Amino acid sequence: MTTPSGFAPAPSGPARGFIFDIDGTIVDNMPIHAEAFGIFVARHGLPRLTPEDRRRLDGKRNREIFPDLFGRVLSEDELHVFADEKESLYRELSVGRLVPLRGFEHLLSMLDSRQIPVAIATSAPPENVTHTLRELHLNSRLTRIMRGDQVRRGKPYPDVFLASAALLAVPPEGCVAFEDAPIGITAVKAAGMTAVAITTSFPSDVFRSHEPRPDLIVADFEEFVDGPGGRLIA
Repeated sequence: MTTPSGFAPAPSGPARGFIFDIDGTIVDNMPIHAEAFGIFVARHGLPRLTPEDRRRLDGKRNREIFPDLFGRVLSEDELHVFADEKESLYRELSVGRLVPLRGFEHLLSMLDSRQIPVAIATSAPPENVTHTLRELHLNSRLTRIMRGDQVRRGKPYPDVFLASAALLAVPPEGCVAFEDAPIGITAVKAAGMTAVAITTSFPSDVFRSHEPRPDLIVADFEEFVDGPGGRLIA
């Protein structure tokens, strides 16, 4: 059953699987990505990224971001070189600066005690996934990972979330997914999942004006557990 908007309604009972984006969601690292992009665009004589640029691009895969930045079609070699340059900057800048978002480790422990499986759904390249989870000391706890380069279409399409639900062996309508960007929320809702927006990267009014809207908007995972999200892990 779907709503008139074409998206499946959020489940009313406890969730059977939890899915998390990485950047800006389980860790507030988008300022470091912005710092890396600032260095990158300055090196290449490109305009500085605006808040509207971020709203349009955050959550997308590099193969969609860099042609947008350069305003032209890029070869596979160019895509690889530019992405490697920028992501290497991010990894260098982020060493020793990453901590899990407030309440995330507590939520993981709650889910583990209830035997509710979790997965990662991210647009980040594999080197960043390994680096970020290692810096967060979560690489041994988060082992079910689906990346945007492993599916046919990136966010805002639902592919990476649907593939993550398959990893969990949980129907999409039984999953709760967390995102920090409007594009990600679109992907979650298109997958038919309960969408929770984290306001690390965009303020709550951006999500309230976005269509489709998330089911919940919270500042961090502590607020999620203590607030209305508690019923989803009951």
